[in-house]
Amino acid sequence: MANQPKILIVYTGGTIGMVKDYNTGALKAFDFSQISSKIPELQQLNCEINTISFEEPIDSSNMSVAYYIQIAEIISDNYDKFDGFVVLTGSDTMSYTSSAISFMFENLQKPVIFTGSQLPIGDLRTDAKENLITSIQVASAYENGKPVIQEVGLYFEYKLYRANRTTKINAEQFEAFASMNYPPLAESGVHLNFNYPLLLKPKENQSDLVVRKNLDNHVAILKLFPGITESVVRSFMNIPDLKGIILETYGSGNAPTEKWFVDLLEESVSKGIYIVNVTQCKGGSVILGHYETSSELKRIGIVDGKDITTETAIAKMMYLLGEKLSKEEFTNYFQTPLRGEMA
Repeated sequence: MANQPKILIVYTGGTIGMVKDYNTGALKAFDFSQISSKIPELQQLNCEINTISFEEPIDSSNMSVAYYIQIAEIISDNYDKFDGFVVLTGSDTMSYTSSAISFMFENLQKPVIFTGSQLPIGDLRTDAKENLITSIQVASAYENGKPVIQEVGLYFEYKLYRANRTTKINAEQFEAFASMNYPPLAESGVHLNFNYPLLLKPKENQSDLVVRKNLDNHVAILKLFPGITESVVRSFMNIPDLKGIILETYGSGNAPTEKWFVDLLEESVSKGIYIVNVTQCKGGSVILGHYETSSELKRIGIVDGKDITTETAIAKMMYLLGEKLSKEEFTNYFQTPLRGEMA
């Protein structure tokens, strides 16, 4: 690494990249190539900053697997040229996107920090500048010649989280994200304090970066609710080319015990459709078989999602389906922490 860390900012779109045209009042895309002149505070950071932007910035609602791959390719193509990466996306789907990227990068040994904002960067009360400045500071933090962060993180409102542990909890407050089942990796106050025991560390003699781009999005999320009907569940199970379902259950993994419900799930599992049980609760874990209402799910071969978030579960499922694993391998890998995404 050079004396000054080299940081690449990847702008995909989202609120953070908007500025107001004060003549018309309309929002327009911010030119990130001029970032140092527009945000002079960045010059106080001891790092060299470069930027790459999507040709057409996308709204977070339009995020897709194709854009996941585009983000991953930009980082992998520049991996040897830079010491850290800051990815700017819309906050609405940031947990989904950053979780997917965490699985796509195997043997990651450099920081990839996702951030965004609730207000445009040109707004008077914006949270964009602090989020961006501190994300760059996190990405450029090196100790003993090695980066402090060697995983995919998400920084928002004074806290750095493991990206695949996050969920967006608020559409209006600056503190938009939470990580209910894993503490922050770092907190920004007067000092930037890293929680070192919680950080992922690469294995000894780890291989070079591998990028997994064969994501399979033939998946769906089925959220249970009191009164759900057989026809609704059956329609999910009969989606053409469906390969996997994230089943959002109650509490610690509980679901209806009606015969029609269990029979439909068992029929789907027998067809080779993977069904992963995750809790609807923001915090806590699935414990299959803990109550009678989940023992049947365990019996028929539903995969235990433990304390994984829905956002990360769908990303992990797409990743594992793309690896063409056997049923036993899929179940084993899903229930095993691969990127620190579950206990």
